[in-house]
Amino acid sequence: MTSLANLSDNTKGALLMMCSMAAFTFNDLCIKGIGVDVPLSQVLFLRGVLSSVLIYLLARNLKALSWPELAKDRALIVTRSLAEVAAAYFFLTALLHMPFANVVSILQTLPLTVTLGAALVFKEAIGWRRLLAILVGFCGMLLIVKPGTDGFTVHSVYVLIAVLCVTLRDLAARRLSKEVPSLTVTLIGSLFVTVFAGGAGAVSGGWVSMNGAQIVMLLAASIFIIGGYVFSVMVMRVGEVSFTSPFRFTAMLWALVLGFVFFGEWPDPLTFAGAALIVVTGVFTLYREARAKRR
Repeated sequence: MTSLANLSDNTKGALLMMCSMAAFTFNDLCIKGIGVDVPLSQVLFLRGVLSSVLIYLLARNLKALSWPELAKDRALIVTRSLAEVAAAYFFLTALLHMPFANVVSILQTLPLTVTLGAALVFKEAIGWRRLLAILVGFCGMLLIVKPGTDGFTVHSVYVLIAVLCVTLRDLAARRLSKEVPSLTVTLIGSLFVTVFAGGAGAVSGGWVSMNGAQIVMLLAASIFIIGGYVFSVMVMRVGEVSFTSPFRFTAMLWALVLGFVFFGEWPDPLTFAGAALIVVTGVFTLYREARAKRR
């Protein structure tokens, strides 16, 4: 059997990307399971405390704690962290009220929204092929959201807002200096979410006691979110981005399986068609972006 050390960098990167997507999706599963009976602010605060401590210990062990010297980087980190707070609230609120696979599928439009955002905000060049792919991908998203039908609710809007927030978060991260450690950025984002969730919980005063199963799921969510962050950092350091990035769409496969097994959810044909459009156009956009960078 071929050992991990003998694998190519691209293969390692693909495996790490799939591990990252699995970890994030299992985290979402745990949050959806807990959030039925426990207020979201309480879940986010407790998970944030646990994950922030673990991230801090990991960052300190790797000597990856360094507050940036440049004012530009500090502003970008704050912007990214605020977007992280908003994205967590809107995404998880939608997750608690919508089919699991639908929410995760819509989130896969991120390669499209980030590419379009970079073109609009940073004036990055974008050819007609990528622009057409983005438009087709957005049509796929509309097939999942189904505006104008009974399936379209305020929570459908929430997941779209979450996509915009994550896009802002990723665009801010793109402009950070290379000297800023990834784990430092991750830790600050986690602390922002924790503080805001704690404040929201204190204002609402709606905290409840948790049973053993919920505590276990909370611990699992904290571990999975750390795994997702760590694997996502590792994948950026191994292999070619153009090769590893398409494997982020494995999150949709996990969402389909987990949604069916744990919640009895199975998407309708329109949702499958929309997800397929998102995947195909997302992979094509990443491929064209890689070609443009090589040129």
